Amino acid sequence: MVPKVEKLNGSPGTETHTSIDISTTASRVPAADATVQTAAAVVVADTKAQSSNDRLDEKLRGAGSGQTTIAMGEYHGSDYIGINEIPSPGANHGRKVSVLPLIFLIFYEVSGGPFGVEDSVRAAGPLLALAGFLIFPLIWSVPEALITAEMGTMFPENGGYVVWVSSALGPFWGFQQGWMKWLSGVIDNALYPVLFLDYLKSGIPALGGGLPRVIAVLALTIILTYMNYRGLTIVGWVAVLLGIFSILPFVVMGFISIPKIRPERWLVADIHNVDWNLYLNTLFWNLNYWDSISTLAGEVQNPKKTLPKALFYALILVVLGYFFPLLTGTGAIPLHRELWTDGYFSDVAKLLGGVWLRWWIQGAAAMSNMGMFVAEMSSDSFQLLGMAERGMLPEFFARRSRYGTPLVGILFSASGVLLLSWLSFQEIVAAENFLYCFGMMLEFIAFVRHRIIAPTAPRPYKIPVGTVGAILMCVPPTLLICVVLAFSSLKVMIVSLVAVMLGLILHPCLTHCEKKRWLRFSISSNLPDIHTAHANENLMD
Repeated sequence: MVPKVEKLNGSPGTETHTSIDISTTASRVPAADATVQTAAAVVVADTKAQSSNDRLDEKLRGAGSGQTTIAMGEYHGSDYIGINEIPSPGANHGRKVSVLPLIFLIFYEVSGGPFGVEDSVRAAGPLLALAGFLIFPLIWSVPEALITAEMGTMFPENGGYVVWVSSALGPFWGFQQGWMKWLSGVIDNALYPVLFLDYLKSGIPALGGGLPRVIAVLALTIILTYMNYRGLTIVGWVAVLLGIFSILPFVVMGFISIPKIRPERWLVADIHNVDWNLYLNTLFWNLNYWDSISTLAGEVQNPKKTLPKALFYALILVVLGYFFPLLTGTGAIPLHRELWTDGYFSDVAKLLGGVWLRWWIQGAAAMSNMGMFVAEMSSDSFQLLGMAERGMLPEFFARRSRYGTPLVGILFSASGVLLLSWLSFQEIVAAENFLYCFGMMLEFIAFVRHRIIAPTAPRPYKIPVGTVGAILMCVPPTLLICVVLAFSSLKVMIVSLVAVMLGLILHPCLTHCEKKRWLRFSISSNLPDIHTAHANENLMD
């Protein structure tokens, strides 16, 4: 069990005591004030061996000497010290996730294959669909992946984006970020058991509705939830196997289609007949959630090196996994835009390769939905664990199973999936996009604010732009968010705003429960203080 530091917020005048680990010994420095705490930690650190002292000095010198800009996928060897510049040991909960499983976990967090991109052709035609999956990643995916790489290595712990926002804007907004992103993820995850059965109902008609479908959704959710319970390492390697199985039939279909390709079919466009709402939502839904992997950073093997590298390779895999199947499908068969809906790639496979290829594509689609489910549930449940370790949720959310997995977080996420699985595909996509947009705006603000208030804080990976460049990088995706929100229907907007309001009410309710001691909250002593940026900047000055 991770050591805890209990938050004592009971009667008036009671101080909050926090213990900071300085080494692997039992030495601890009590602190009541963030500035005193930092100074005391540095004094104690001075008694250490010279090599440890030199490493700490290098951290404190900041960007001018110890911090350099590195390329994505490279690593300069910095330790995770946190924004308050105090070394903190990390807990080890079993086996960690390595690069290859992490690449495929990101792949399934974001994509899972080209299943679901067909609507882009129906909405805008081949030319805009192909252009969208090349241009949209530059506007949205690349900035989001870069920010995730920088912030995820700056705060390599399971809270992920919740910790980023909490450190920059305070615990209230950190909680709102956690609420909106968790709810968005659970809504998204409710989609996958439904889609899994939709791909199978052509062969098993009984799964189309009624009691058999309800039983199948329940059974599938339980099985996949159990996989998450058994451990993230298992989930990661399952994602690798499912990813290979999902991608391989499209590689085969690409080779078969070569003699039938007509390049002029790619250039068909009718700018006056574009369903912009469907087009933008399809692109947005298929190319977001890059930040979700940050909530697993505490379970990653050497996250400072592994996370940027995995994000880089996953970005290439996702873009190619969308673009080339679209290139094959739109170039090898005559265009009938009205037929390009969810599942149409299986019809394309039958036209190009026969029934065997169609069954392979359908099986790959079903397996892809399984992969996306386990990856999303892992992210959602570890996010709740990370919030509990930061004292934002009751302590029982931080409990781990004997496999090192967040037991309560998994159960809550699975319950949310079952409650929301009755929603339609369109309602799920629209609702999750709306909530996701709010969360991303908070992340952009947190990213820029960290560049301003903590410019010298250790960043094992740093985007090679200054503060102005960081602001400008966030402008295109922010404008895109505004466009997506503007296209939302009134029904989706009302439901999503009600969900946001629940988060605004839930935080003070939990704070009241903590003050009354109705629920126990605690902060893990293995995590550094994330709310002392201003004090540390003053000390370094």
